[in-house]
Amino acid sequence: MRKRHVNLIIGILFSASLVLVSCSSDDDDGNGSFPLSADIFHSVNGKKVAFQGLTHSATTWSWDFGDGTTSTAQNPVHVYKDGGYYDATLTATDASGASVTKDVKLALDITPYVLLTGGATATNGKTWKISNGHSANDYFANADADLTPFDGAPNPLPGGIFGSGLGMAEVYDDEFTFYFDGDYKHDVKADGAAFSGLLYQFVTTGGAGIVNDGGADFGLCTGKYTPESGATFTYVENEDFTTTSVYGPGGAITYGGVSTLSFSGTEFIGLMDFERKVIIQNITDKSMRLVMFLAASQDYIGVNTNAVILTFEVVE
Repeated sequence: MRKRHVNLIIGILFSASLVLVSCSSDDDDGNGSFPLSADIFHSVNGKKVAFQGLTHSATTWSWDFGDGTTSTAQNPVHVYKDGGYYDATLTATDASGASVTKDVKLALDITPYVLLTGGATATNGKTWKISNGHSANDYFANADADLTPFDGAPNPLPGGIFGSGLGMAEVYDDEFTFYFDGDYKHDVKADGAAFSGLLYQFVTTGGAGIVNDGGADFGLCTGKYTPESGATFTYVENEDFTTTSVYGPGGAITYGGVSTLSFSGTEFIGLMDFERKVIIQNITDKSMRLVMFLAASQDYIGVNTNAVILTFEVVE
């Protein structure tokens, strides 16, 4: 009986030793380490970003912040000079030289100017064109203080009206590119013409510049235009903008507290007429809505009678 108990005890101890050996063997096979991996955690305060490199088995870290600067710290803090869109990249490397890369997209301090130009990293600028689809806020207005709708035009403007309604679909093709450094480019496409005021064409070219007068009933046409090389633009976020108007005392009206775009030389966006400065009513990453002025009365040459309020979309 005593021998049977001894054998039982020996059996239990042997089984326990097998479990311990097995557990020890599992740990030893993996050497207690994880495979190389990396991830990024970040927090943002304005243009200041705190990065954390969440890695396993890495011995070195290499950061590219997307603005031409780098770091080898595991958890760097970086202050970007300009607001905009950036791709920050972390490359983690282990002792054997193997590496893994992770990246994160940042949108920092996105101002209307960054929305307009694409920011400092948009080396090709940001290109816009008049939206064929229009929006519920696109209409033909009087150039009065409230930009009231013009009675003779549909409100809102239906999609594609300049093509299907007026036979000037080429108006939707022209492209306008804004660069972060203030440069500006304008592409009038194959017809070499721009959306224009009809009266403006008669006054400045005697009518010789008119290419398509399909919008004559609304004082609109397309007219020959050669974009300027080396053109620039000026964006003002908030100003009191005074322009001519048949509705204003003394032939002028001031629009208070508006954002504006103006251009060098003869350049413009959207509509070529006597007034080249435009009001930005709204801007997002993909669309903006502009107020462009039109002088359409032979009794008041060069004085605004109307405004064309149109949505522009980004050219992808």
